[in-house]
Amino acid sequence: MIVKYKESEVFYTDQGKGSAVVLLHGFLENQSMWKEVSEALLKRNRVITIDLLGHGKTESIGYVHSMKEMAQAIEVVLKKLRIRKSYFIGHSMGGYVALEFAKLFPKNIKGICLMNSTSQEDSEERKRIRKGANEIAKKNLSKLIQAAIPNLFAEGSKEKFSEEIKEVLEQAKQTSVRGYMAANEGMMLRVNNERVLTLIEKRAIIVGEKDPVLNYHVVAEEAKRTKTKLIQFPDGHMSHIENKEGLIDFLKQFVK
Repeated sequence: MIVKYKESEVFYTDQGKGSAVVLLHGFLENQSMWKEVSEALLKRNRVITIDLLGHGKTESIGYVHSMKEMAQAIEVVLKKLRIRKSYFIGHSMGGYVALEFAKLFPKNIKGICLMNSTSQEDSEERKRIRKGANEIAKKNLSKLIQAAIPNLFAEGSKEKFSEEIKEVLEQAKQTSVRGYMAANEGMMLRVNNERVLTLIEKRAIIVGEKDPVLNYHVVAEEAKRTKTKLIQFPDGHMSHIENKEGLIDFLKQFVK
C-alpha cells in the first residue's frame, strides 16, 4: 500500500487484527526484514511495516532525512489507517525514528522496544565514520555495502548465517546513493532522546553482547540509568537473524 508524504510515495503493509504494532527497519534495510517477526506477531496483533524514506520502495525527499522527517512520514501512514495508539519496535535506525515519533506524538505510543538501538546521539567518532562513509558512497556504494553488512554480525555468526547475509546484502544494495547519504546525515543530526525514553511507560532495549556497532556495556548502563527492561542476546547487531527465536518470544510478550 502507498501513502503520499511530500514528494514521495511511502510504501507500507497493514495486516492482522488486534493491538497495532509498528515495525521500523534499520539503515540499509527495508520492511522485508520483518517477514518472520511479522508472521509471528500477526496471530494476535495488527502489524504495520513501513519502508522509511530513501529505503525499500520509498523514495528520498531531500538530501537529509532527519529522524523527525521519517517520524512525520510514519504519522501520515498511521493517520490514513486511523490507528491512534501503537507499539513501536525499531531496529537500529528504526529505534531512533521510533523515539522521535514518541517525542512528536507521545499520546500515540503504547510502548517502544529499541532493538539493537539506543536513545543516545552519535559520538564524535561515529559522526566521523559516517562522514567518511558518505564520501566513499559517492564513488562506490556497492563496494561499501559489501564490506559493511557482514560486519554487523558477531564473528561467530558470519559462517553460520552466510545465506542470510547474502540476502541482507541484496536488500541493502537496493538503497540509492541519495537514500544512503540522506539517512546518514539524519542520524548524525539526531539528539539525545534518553528523557523521551524514560517518559514511555512500557519500554525495552534489546542488545547483543557482541554487537560491533553498539557497545554492550554502554547500552546496559543506559538501560540501568533509564530503568528500562534490558534483553540481552549472545551475538551481534542483527538479532532478528542471529537470535530469531529468542527475539520473537520476547516481542510476542512485549506487545501482549
